[in-house]
Amino acid sequence: MKLALLSLLTLSLTAQAGAQQAKELRVGVFPNVTHAAGLVAVQRGLFQKELGGGVKLVVREFANGSQINEAFAAGAIDAAYVGPGPAMNAFMRGVPIQVVAGAANAGAVLVGRGDLAWKGVKSLSGKKVAVPTRGSTQDISLRHLLHQNGLKATDEGGNVTIVPIDPANMPAAFAAKQVDAALVQEPWGAVMETQGAKLIANEKAIWEGGNYTTTVLVVNTKYAAQNPETVKDLLRGHLAAINFIKGSNAGAQKAVAEQIYTFTGKRPNTAELFKALARTRVTWDINLKTLAEYAQLNKEAGFARDVPDLNKFVDLSLIRGLAK
Repeated sequence: MKLALLSLLTLSLTAQAGAQQAKELRVGVFPNVTHAAGLVAVQRGLFQKELGGGVKLVVREFANGSQINEAFAAGAIDAAYVGPGPAMNAFMRGVPIQVVAGAANAGAVLVGRGDLAWKGVKSLSGKKVAVPTRGSTQDISLRHLLHQNGLKATDEGGNVTIVPIDPANMPAAFAAKQVDAALVQEPWGAVMETQGAKLIANEKAIWEGGNYTTTVLVVNTKYAAQNPETVKDLLRGHLAAINFIKGSNAGAQKAVAEQIYTFTGKRPNTAELFKALARTRVTWDINLKTLAEYAQLNKEAGFARDVPDLNKFVDLSLIRGLAK
């Protein structure tokens, strides 16, 4: 009996130790300026600095929110930067995730091919428009813009064809005339402008004057419950990256460019990154009002049957405490 009790005590202590610090943290991030906090934290070693030598950081690059959701559902990642739309849809399907911080506001633009004539959003009538993936933040934002201008997507009975294309591949799609326009995260809008695309709507014209959450940081709730200290270290690295970006635009441009190049083999130039960062507000906070509006738009678009309980979906208590 003593041996049995000793074994139980050992198991209990081991479980408690495991609940305090993991051996590995797997983080997903996109090669987009709206994920600048994650890109900078990875490239400058800010995550690993906070995690210390006992926790291995594993960085995984993704192209869109659908891939992130699949990875979370399969238990392949522990945390990720992602748009609120895909995160909401995964949450409502029972995937164990929760938003623990904001990452960026705005940072997306609507651009059209330079060889076509554009007179605002109404010019999208009869056109093919690229978005990162179905149900993405940009997909919902585009549908909202279309409705405001008396248009609809073809799957809603209208004549605007929405085409999912990974953002890094959109410049090539423009060059090949596969699509006519794109609502896309930076820096890819700025990159396409450099290549001759025309700006149809800037980040402020997309929605709410640019004061809307584009990217959030989410964690697997089971991982967070077992490894609370690791999650705190993740958030410390996140905050360090945000502070670095706010303090050094040139440094942020360099770090973002290097990490995007590592992921895609494509390096945005200084002018493109300057424009992209100017259109993006990097922040840990979240505009919950616009998040609720977005949830309703997500439902209206048919990507969800209901809206999530934001009190369960979002918990900023840790990041608020660390940001003091």
